[in-house]
Amino acid sequence: MQGLQGTIMTDYRDEAPQILCDFLSYHENIKAHSQKTVDEYFLDLRNFFRYIKQSRDRSLRDLDWDAISIMDVDISLIQSITLTDVYGYLTYLSRDRAQQPNSDKTKYGLTAATRARKIATLRSFFNYLTQKAHLLNDNPIKDLDSPKLKKTLPKYLTLDESLDLLESVTGAYQERDYCILTLFLNCGLRISELIGLNLSDIQGDALRVLGKGNKVRIVYLNDACKIALERYLDVRRPIAGRDQNALFLSSRDQRISRSNVHALVKKHLSQAGLDSTQYSSHKLRHTAATLMLQNGVDVKAVQEVLGHEHLNTTEIYTHIDNEALRVAARANPLGRVKPKK
Repeated sequence: MQGLQGTIMTDYRDEAPQILCDFLSYHENIKAHSQKTVDEYFLDLRNFFRYIKQSRDRSLRDLDWDAISIMDVDISLIQSITLTDVYGYLTYLSRDRAQQPNSDKTKYGLTAATRARKIATLRSFFNYLTQKAHLLNDNPIKDLDSPKLKKTLPKYLTLDESLDLLESVTGAYQERDYCILTLFLNCGLRISELIGLNLSDIQGDALRVLGKGNKVRIVYLNDACKIALERYLDVRRPIAGRDQNALFLSSRDQRISRSNVHALVKKHLSQAGLDSTQYSSHKLRHTAATLMLQNGVDVKAVQEVLGHEHLNTTEIYTHIDNEALRVAARANPLGRVKPKK
């Protein structure tokens, strides 16, 4: 199983007690969450229970963190966990947890966003035990708040910068790279969605996209996307084997990888004279959303295009167009009323 940060993870079923396996299986098979999401849940819960065990057993405090097994975690231990224990864990995360545990130069203390994600995992776990498995009568963290997060606006390319990016595309894989950038900028695809596209997902003037949680959505193609796809398919090599149906291929005639896409985006950003350290494939998704909203597309339609589960995720893009807000202010007829002398 491919884990986080490029490491190879052991199957969680070999490292987790039954009560955790049941929870993870519920998310994988019933909630249809991705393998990556389930892996993150496992890592978060393993980290939490290692902390709980170490905080209660002094003999474990000199033991290497990775050597602390959680296979003995059961419902009796979980029933003993209090909100105070969880606050202690959050203090550990904010002060003592290494940001990069395997690095000698790591900093300590996780960001508020990372801590909030770990709280979300705990909240999901205890909700499951209380509401689904009915193994707990009371949820000890029902009143737990998440860390306050700073509201940051997503970075995006302007229309002119987007045009510069597309016009800069050259090289041996020009048609492929141009098509990838066009789909990012027009359809707002996630990188996982783009690399997962198959030839069979092209359905006339639409794309069948497999999004988060294995949810399928249909994204309609404008003329720019259709032309870019036609030109790429004209030069795409037919291949045999496992990846023969993959839409985008690498130089090795395999399905293009996440790292391949990251590299080509950075390359063409630099060629366009844009700061490749400030932008990424995900910033191109932000760009697509912003340009749609700036040009009058309804926020609910943008939500459907992007595959956001919740509208408030999409609504963040409605706060970034200051010029549109200025136009709206000037459009108010009362804005021309002047006080009498």
